[in-house]
Amino acid sequence: MRMKRFSVFNLRPVRGRLLRGVLAGLLCLGSAACSGDQKEGGNPKVPKDYKVVAGTELCGGNAISVEASRALELITGASRFEASTEEYTVARAAENIVKAYPDLNVGRRDICGVYTPIGKPGFEIRISWGASPNPPTGSPASKFTELNMGERTVAAVDKAMVFFSCRGARLPDSLGLAHLIIMVEHWAVAREPEENVKALKDAYATVAHSVALAMAKELRCQKNGGLPERPVLEPVDAS
Repeated sequence: MRMKRFSVFNLRPVRGRLLRGVLAGLLCLGSAACSGDQKEGGNPKVPKDYKVVAGTELCGGNAISVEASRALELITGASRFEASTEEYTVARAAENIVKAYPDLNVGRRDICGVYTPIGKPGFEIRISWGASPNPPTGSPASKFTELNMGERTVAAVDKAMVFFSCRGARLPDSLGLAHLIIMVEHWAVAREPEENVKALKDAYATVAHSVALAMAKELRCQKNGGLPERPVLEPVDAS
């Protein structure tokens, strides 16, 4: 299930501006020449367009279900997040899939990011899509638990992937069957936790299912690409 190399998109312009503010503050420490570019106490000003929202409002507002929002809280420890910018939505990602179709062997592309707000411990989740002309094959790595959703769903303590096929009004039969992948991944090198392993796997799978289902509906896939309305979190019977 190795994906092609991908380019990293700038999902987080707000934090970029804040980082520059922090660096400027460090340079100004102890100097009387610093301008009023910062708040008292040396903290950077928050940009006027900065917003903090509930999980259900992320990624265009139709990607994260209430259940998935609770899963994000379990993963990140936060119940509110930096608002997604207008260009990072499931609807925009679906447009890109339609434009690329039927040549879908395009590597990994971003849908949106999930970020804890300023003042909270930093935590970043990347949500992205990929595609293939063929369904998934082979066995997943040992850290993944396989779940019975779509063509294949696998979940680990720091990521989950939902594979599903799509044929519908926006991806016509005549051009073949699209095999899509939704990935939700902690954007850091995480150490394997000793506790809450199943809870974390279930949480990542719940978020990935929510985004995959939203994408299937946006693309108008027949029978929602075989995805259930609610996540199925029981492992596939290996017998």
